[in-house]
Amino acid sequence: MELILLLFIFTLSVFLGFELISKVPSQLHTPLMSGSNAISGITIVGALVAAGLEIPLAKWLGFGAVILATINVVGGYLVTDRMLGMFKKKDQ
Repeated sequence: MELILLLFIFTLSVFLGFELISKVPSQLHTPLMSGSNAISGITIVGALVAAGLEIPLAKWLGFGAVILATINVVGGYLVTDRMLGMFKKKDQ
């Protein structure tokens, strides 16, 4: 029963995430990314909880979610840092 609930939550989050990201205009994407990095940190916590369950499939899905969420957080911070660097005054 836990596995069905976890798969339902995973499927729902995939569809919701796709819909939310596709509705954001390109001008707002990078500034909103810095705020979404905090949400991705929460995703990592949830993935760690899923990886700690006794169900083998949940362990593998949780492990994969930890990897993907970590890539998302690191990439988001790198892109945000690069974007903020574009607005700094250049020394001549």
